[in-house]
Amino acid sequence: MLANTSEPLLIGKVQKLSGVPIRTIRYYETLGIIKPLGRTESGYRKFSQDILARLSFIKRAQKLGLSLQEIGSILQVYDDGEAPCDQIHYQLENKILEIEKQIQNLQVLQNELKELLLGWKSVSNKPSNMICPNIQKN
Repeated sequence: MLANTSEPLLIGKVQKLSGVPIRTIRYYETLGIIKPLGRTESGYRKFSQDILARLSFIKRAQKLGLSLQEIGSILQVYDDGEAPCDQIHYQLENKILEIEKQIQNLQVLQNELKELLLGWKSVSNKPSNMICPNIQKN
């Protein structure tokens, strides 16, 4: 049987239901991207049921490559009562551009490594002025 949906969730229950470690939940709180309703008399954080959807959004956005800072700005738009979908769209387009640039850089590095290995020469004696002449030659 499910708990009353208006009943606050303690941090341990949030961890169990969301799969997000307690330490991470606390970290998100320090960043301001989640906020507890308050604390119990014994000091435990209390959260509304909405925390589960928020944590789910944070996890998915991170998997899509968004930073916690970017996620925080999206959630701020949401908390201000606006739909953040246009902002998310813009940020995801930027992620695609970043990924394309990373792919290009990796292809350049791959080609450089292949060329380096093609001209590789075995060195049997320890060079006196270089660690590995194959890498250090200009």
